Amino acid sequence: MNRRTFAIFALGLSLVTTPVLAQKKDAAAPAPAPMSAAVNPDPAFEPENILVLDLSNGGRVMIRLMPAWAPGHVDRVKTLTAQGFYNGVVFHRVIDGFMAQTGDPTGTGQGGSPMPDLKAEFNFMPHVRGTVSMARTDQPDTANSQFFIVFYPRFALDHRYTNFGRVIAGMDVADAIVRGEPPSSPTRIVQASLLSENKPKPAAAPAPAAINLSPDLLSGAKQN
Repeated sequence: MNRRTFAIFALGLSLVTTPVLAQKKDAAAPAPAPMSAAVNPDPAFEPENILVLDLSNGGRVMIRLMPAWAPGHVDRVKTLTAQGFYNGVVFHRVIDGFMAQTGDPTGTGQGGSPMPDLKAEFNFMPHVRGTVSMARTDQPDTANSQFFIVFYPRFALDHRYTNFGRVIAGMDVADAIVRGEPPSSPTRIVQASLLSENKPKPAAAPAPAAINLSPDLLSGAKQN
């Protein structure tokens, strides 16, 4: 679940009599383009920004990562993916009509990666069906590795959780993730990769590690 002002004191001089100041004003950088909520669904576009989740239910979910929305969070997810961090991790909290949460290697909702927590990058992107957003505790700068996929719109989460991507393929696979808090037989991520790596779907899902699951908030005592 990262910031500037300057003033020019003319001291009695006007822009009419100080052309250098006028030139500086004219050369000011243009305002940044407004952030767009549009997401390109074409997998051929920037495959290095498509997260591929091969799940134990036999399906594949493709998520368009959006660096323009949350560059730090996208970089974190890509880094952990490259490390194989998400491989074998379960969806430990799945609420029908709400979301499916994963990213905790302990499966309890209280864990994360060894990397430091992230500075929040809250944005104006709506939490619509297929949104992928970072979980955190009740403190804003505590997102680390856990994220959730939204089943149905939840606009109450807007500006409170860092929205960093959206499902572009396989939402039906996400819909099939086993429900529960925690699920009795949780769906897990067999393999996480970037589409640019062109990794094939695993031939068989490895057996899950033995973990002690416990309920949590929107990610537990560690993250929500």
